[in-house]
Amino acid sequence: MPRPSIAIGSDHAGFDYKQAIIQHLTDQGYTVKDFGTDSDESCDYPEFIRPTAEAVARGEYDYGIVLGGSGNGEAIVANKVKGIRCGLCWNKDTANWNRSHNDANCLSLGQRTISLKTALEVVDIWLKTPFDGGRHERRVRQIED
Repeated sequence: MPRPSIAIGSDHAGFDYKQAIIQHLTDQGYTVKDFGTDSDESCDYPEFIRPTAEAVARGEYDYGIVLGGSGNGEAIVANKVKGIRCGLCWNKDTANWNRSHNDANCLSLGQRTISLKTALEVVDIWLKTPFDGGRHERRVRQIED
């Protein structure tokens, strides 16, 4: 079974983790498209997060990962795109629940809030966790409505 394709974007405050995550995922055989930024120079995160989320919403990529200092603003921008369900995750449990309960298609991470080791663990769990469906299905439909 082929691995899902991933769109990824960050601002300057998430740049280092973005680069590490891209390497981590490509080493595992994932197809990853980097929507920027290309350095740790100060920039405005919506310029990179919105195109990342839009590519997922259009179905060009299976999932999106967005990063910043805290990940809060990035999740807000991603969630402004119709069809995106983006959650900020900071540990294994939040990654699991974000996928299993919310069927999230976009993950937000904060480089200033968690270690790189934890960020990579969160990414791995998030990508491998299936949606539970069941009682969560109607809630996801309510979000979409």
